[in-house]
Amino acid sequence: MTQDERWLTKYNEVMGFLEENHRNPSKHRIEEHDYLNWLKANRKVMNAGKMKPERVEKFRKLLEMTEQYRRKNQYE
Repeated sequence: MTQDERWLTKYNEVMGFLEENHRNPSKHRIEEHDYLNWLKANRKVMNAGKMKPERVEKFRKLLEMTEQYRRKNQYE
């Protein structure tokens, strides 16, 4: 399995998690740490400008989805 295939597999897993659970991965649930760490690592790579161009568009869509499920203050 190539690096691109692994990246795409993890991308699909995280996207599936977001669509299924309608929330972002939690730092408090150990079974979700892989997704959270993958998101954080790829966000750093993208912000540093080192992400492959074909991945940037897909990852931006994923980040837009994470913004939808961002935590809101319960008192607002």
